Amino acid sequence: MTTATAPRKTEAKKPVPVPNGDFYQLVEVLAPDELALVKKVRTYMQTKVKPVINKYWADDAFPFELLPSFKELGIGGLGYDGYGCAGGSQKLFGFVAMELARVDPSICTFFGVHSGLAMGSIYLDGSEEQKQKWLPAMARWEKIGCFGLTEPLVGSGSSGGLTTTAKLDGDTWILNGQKRWIGNAPWCDLSIIWARDLADNQVKGFIVENKSTPGFSVEKIEHKIALKVVQNGEITMKDVRVPEANRLQAGNSFRDTARVLRMTRYMVGWASTGAQMGAFENTLAYTQSRLQFGKPIASFQLVQDLLAKMLGNLTACQCLMLRLAQLDDEGKLGDHHAALAKAFCTAKSRETVAWGRELLGGNGIVADYNVGRFFNDVEALYSYEGTYQMQNLIVGKAITGISAFI
Repeated sequence: MTTATAPRKTEAKKPVPVPNGDFYQLVEVLAPDELALVKKVRTYMQTKVKPVINKYWADDAFPFELLPSFKELGIGGLGYDGYGCAGGSQKLFGFVAMELARVDPSICTFFGVHSGLAMGSIYLDGSEEQKQKWLPAMARWEKIGCFGLTEPLVGSGSSGGLTTTAKLDGDTWILNGQKRWIGNAPWCDLSIIWARDLADNQVKGFIVENKSTPGFSVEKIEHKIALKVVQNGEITMKDVRVPEANRLQAGNSFRDTARVLRMTRYMVGWASTGAQMGAFENTLAYTQSRLQFGKPIASFQLVQDLLAKMLGNLTACQCLMLRLAQLDDEGKLGDHHAALAKAFCTAKSRETVAWGRELLGGNGIVADYNVGRFFNDVEALYSYEGTYQMQNLIVGKAITGISAFI
């Protein structure tokens, strides 16, 4: 005689978690109004940018038709007070930059070049009159700017080796030289150009109104493999005449230039962290849906190990950048702080996106799956705004008291 057994109940299949790169819920440190802006930017990037950005990346083109809606986000001059700027804390600036890069590092770079480097140069090194003249229109994105420091033969040696020269002739400056890798340059309205004054050998800053300045030309840099949406240019200046009124009145040495670079290196830390968020979230979603041997590859131990490593890198960078933002808001941010963040976060970002590309296998090199795009773009973040090694030497000087620069 057999005893009947009750049928086993089938457990309801649990839904897989939605990929979320904010594992430690750092967004909760934001005030309600700050959080509202970050969510606004996140929604915009997810609904407007993400559906089209892969095509623009593949085509090496900028989505100009998005500019009118991008302007409506109200993030021009974020972190600056007055002059029509968006204002807000550096913490808010960082979270916004992270959200932009979470979908596309190129859009974040476009934002950083204009609002951080170009506007920042005028905000930090301009006269009151120059701030009143330029910043309101730039905050409204009516005038787009770029930042010309790097040269074809001068990158890390910009502090003392600029070959672009400035010579005063009456009340006019004459600029000669070239700049390279200048984001936004092929199409922007004004350029911040840094040149070596032949009279005192000091680096000075100038506002060049591109379209109306004879002798000023820009050639777009083609065939890039990273940050392809950003339009980079090589600027050539042949006896470009700039009025004294367009010289940044407080930009009289490389020390003044460095004040701007400190802020932008800080932004690159946020951008590389946002890129990790995007790579992690896209990778996790892929592993949850990709089936092998009859089950999602996210169920395999080696896959989960790499996902956890990606998340560890990402979360460490988020926590570091949050503390850096607090130091900045407290007026305590130094060059060495920004340098460590830029070096550490971009290096970890390289590692994180490489693991993501690995987990996607062959699909990891196809732009359609997003991760390959992050994989390439992070290579540029690792190098620009100061190389990894140069940032470590800045930190080394701070902690040893000895300069290792040649």
